[in-house]
Amino acid sequence: MATSTLLCRSGSRLFLQAAPSSKTSRNALQRLQNVAASQRLPCLSVLSRYYASKPFPPHTVITMPALSPTMTAGNVGTWQKKVGDKVEPGDVLVEIETDKAQMDFEYQEEGVLAKILKEAGEKDIPVGNPIGVMVEEGTDIAAFEEFTLEDAGGDKGPPKEQPKEEASEASEAPDSGSATAPPSEAKEPASDAVESDSSGGRLQPVLDREPNISFAAKKLALEKGVPIKDIKGTGPGGRITVSDVEKFNPASSAAATTGPAYEDIPASSMRKVIATRLQESMNQNPHYYVSATLSVTKLLKLREALNAAADGKYKLSVNDFLIKACAIACKKVPTVNSSWRENGGQVFIRQHNTVDVSVAVATPVGLMTPIVKNADSIGLSSISSAVKDLGKRARDGKLKPEEYQGGTFTISNMGMNAAVERFTAVINPPQAAILAVGTTRKVAVPVETEEGIVTEWDDQIVVTGSFDHKVVDGAVGAEWIRELKKVIENPLEMML
Repeated sequence: MATSTLLCRSGSRLFLQAAPSSKTSRNALQRLQNVAASQRLPCLSVLSRYYASKPFPPHTVITMPALSPTMTAGNVGTWQKKVGDKVEPGDVLVEIETDKAQMDFEYQEEGVLAKILKEAGEKDIPVGNPIGVMVEEGTDIAAFEEFTLEDAGGDKGPPKEQPKEEASEASEAPDSGSATAPPSEAKEPASDAVESDSSGGRLQPVLDREPNISFAAKKLALEKGVPIKDIKGTGPGGRITVSDVEKFNPASSAAATTGPAYEDIPASSMRKVIATRLQESMNQNPHYYVSATLSVTKLLKLREALNAAADGKYKLSVNDFLIKACAIACKKVPTVNSSWRENGGQVFIRQHNTVDVSVAVATPVGLMTPIVKNADSIGLSSISSAVKDLGKRARDGKLKPEEYQGGTFTISNMGMNAAVERFTAVINPPQAAILAVGTTRKVAVPVETEEGIVTEWDDQIVVTGSFDHKVVDGAVGAEWIRELKKVIENPLEMML
C-alpha cells in the first residue's frame, strides 16, 4: 500500500493508481480494488483522511507578512477586523509588531475575514506562518468554524540563516581526517558522577528530626540567641559545632534567604535586532575616531535671532543646525557620504548624490533612526519640522519602514544630558560614518585686545566622528571634521 498513490474516495469505493515504483502485480491490484469495493477497510480510511483535503470552500490563507527586510518573526497586535467583516483593498486588517515598530498590515484584496488563526497578543510568529483565512464575499463562513492551523499548513519553523556569500559548501566529511575537512560537531562531555551529601543516618519523619548539633554548640546558640536552623554545620555529616555558632553572621544568612538579587527580562524583537546589527558593525567595520571642539557661540546667537523673527512659525534647535552642517560637510567631502556594498560576489563603494541624515531617537522600546531626506537641499525650518514629526512618530511606534531604513549618514546627539561631555558612537551599517555630539559648556577663552589679554566665555561642544576605515581613510575623516567645524563656527554659510 505504501507504493500506491491514493487519489480519492467516493462512498465505500476506493480508487487506486499504481505508482511507477510499485512492484504489485496488476492481478493483485485488481483483487485489492474488488475487496475495497465490497467492504470498508479501516486502515485505508485513515489514509484517505490523511491525504485528502477537507471539504472547505475556496479560501486564501493569510500569512505573517515581512514588513521590513530584517523581520523574521512578528507579534500579533489588535485585529482591526472581526470574523465576518468585509475587507476592502487598503483596509487595515491587523496590527503587527515588527522588529522595529508597531505597524498596520493593510490587505490589498477584497474579501471577507472567515477565520482568525492567531489571536491578538501571540508572539514570535515566523514570517510566512498562517494567521488568518480570507474568502470571497458570499461564501459561507460558517464552514470555517472547525478550520484549524493544521488545515492551513501548520506552523513552520523560523527561516534558517543563509550562509555568507563568500563561504563555500564543504565537500569533505567532517571525520575524513583531511586537513581541509570541516570540524566535526563537538560532543557534550558526559556528566561526572556527583557524590551525595547524605550523612548515612536512617530516614526520619520531619517532626521527629532533631538538628545535628553538639550539646555545647546548642547551649552556646541558645545563650547568644542564634537560630539553629540558620546555621550551616561544618562538622562530620554536617554537624553544627561550637565554632559554627561563633562564626555565624546573621546579615549573610538574611541575604541568602531573600531570594535572587536580579531579574531576567526577556529581550524584545527590536532589542535582538539592535544587538545583532551593532555587533556585526563592530566586528565587520574597522572603526576609527576623530574628535574636535567646536565653538557654537555664533550659532546660538543666530538661532536666537531666527526664532525671535519666526513669529511662532518654527522653533529651531541646535540639533537642526548640526544636521544641516553635517549635510553640507558630506557634500564637500562625498567619500564620507558613501557605503560599503557586497552584492552577487561583487564588492564596491556606493557614493550617494543626496545626503539623507539618520537621526538617532531614543524610544521606550529602543533606539530608532528616522531619516531626514535631502538634508543638503532643504532649509532649516523644513529640517526642524521633519525632525519633530519623525521623532514623535518614532516614540509612538508609528514610523513606516521607508522612514527609518536607509540613510547615508547618522547623527547621535546627547547634548540634552548635561553630564555627557563627549562619547563615541557605533556606525549604522551600511553607512560609513556617524557623528556623536556632547553637551554645550561654557569655557573661559583668552582673547587679545588693544588693552591686553582678557578672558571671555565661549560656548563649546565636543563632537566625535566614527568612520569605517574600509571606506574612509584617516586623512579624509579629518578633512570632513574640518569642514564641519568651519560650517558650525561660521553658521551664516548654512543660509547660502
